[in-house]
Amino acid sequence: MTDRDTRHQQSMQKLKAHVDEKVANANGERGLLLVFTGNGKGKTTAAWGTVTRALGYGYRVGVVQFIKGLWECGERERLIDDANLEVAIMATGFTWDTQNRESDTRACQEVWQEAKRMLEDPECYLVVLDEITYMLKFGYLDSDEVIAALENRPAEQTVIITGRNAHRDLLAMADTITEMQETRHAFNADLKARRGIDY
Repeated sequence: MTDRDTRHQQSMQKLKAHVDEKVANANGERGLLLVFTGNGKGKTTAAWGTVTRALGYGYRVGVVQFIKGLWECGERERLIDDANLEVAIMATGFTWDTQNRESDTRACQEVWQEAKRMLEDPECYLVVLDEITYMLKFGYLDSDEVIAALENRPAEQTVIITGRNAHRDLLAMADTITEMQETRHAFNADLKARRGIDY
């Protein structure tokens, strides 16, 4: 064995010992709060990936789409026939298109009732609150009410929150925060969103 191979083996042994120690120490078990935020693309896509994973194990999943619900959604179209998936959609679509605070707030409150029901359901293993960060930012939802619903959910339930500019209280209570960072986006070079890639 060369010196280089020996150094590599020692490095890998050290890494393995570190990983094994982390795994051994991770003995807590409960539902998690995950926040996917930031200006980069992929927050909703990452959430749908986790939905697919949970459904693959036969868990019940609820998804509430606060902004993009009226858009085509390839993930939703593919998974909607799964009996373990429930999807609730805010009927107005993009709030910057409607430009009507009263109707947007009403639509948000209606779909929030569905979200609250899911957050109270111990059989719902995963709940995704897609783009809820905008609802808090625009004042369509009361942040204290959302925080209370998250704090009082069943202990085994995991929740994923997506959207830019996540509220500081959500970040403070999150178990995992992933920030998507945009380095370059095709849309800024006048390229249209592609079906099957971007939505």
